[in-house]
Amino acid sequence: MGRIILAFQSFFGILFRGSLSEETVTTLGLMKRPVAPPKPAEPPADHIDGAVELLAILQRDSRLVDFLMEDIGAYDDEQVGAAVRSLHDQCRDALLRYVRLAPVIDAVEGTYAATSAIAARDQASLVKFIGNVPATPPKGGTLRHKGWRAEKIELPTPKHGMGVIAPAEIEIE
Repeated sequence: MGRIILAFQSFFGILFRGSLSEETVTTLGLMKRPVAPPKPAEPPADHIDGAVELLAILQRDSRLVDFLMEDIGAYDDEQVGAAVRSLHDQCRDALLRYVRLAPVIDAVEGTYAATSAIAARDQASLVKFIGNVPATPPKGGTLRHKGWRAEKIELPTPKHGMGVIAPAEIEIE
């Protein structure tokens, strides 16, 4: 009779608690196996973190965010042009250091470009038809912009976290 009671205790213990009671484990002569705590999984790379890190790189190397957030209405075109020339070079260098870019369609803008090389399922994301577009996608047209795609992105691990593009700077004198 004792074995039937033990069987019911084991069955209902596992059914309702997910484990055997200490008394049942001792009666059966079993030992609880030590359970290693689960290894915390690394959080997946978030596209928002990548965007923030790219902005942080452009801010660090060229002060792009500072430039974009500044009201340039008070400056004349020559002053803005002089600032943009160096900003352009610094931004391009920073971008090319971490991202390998390639044109979507490698052809001369203003010439005819066929879309036959692009699979129909990819056309919606790779090619944007503009102008007088028919109901069915055309076989090609005049290339107005060759487009860009990232072939490889190698961003460093974010240093600041929490969406910080650039920390505030406080000088101590």
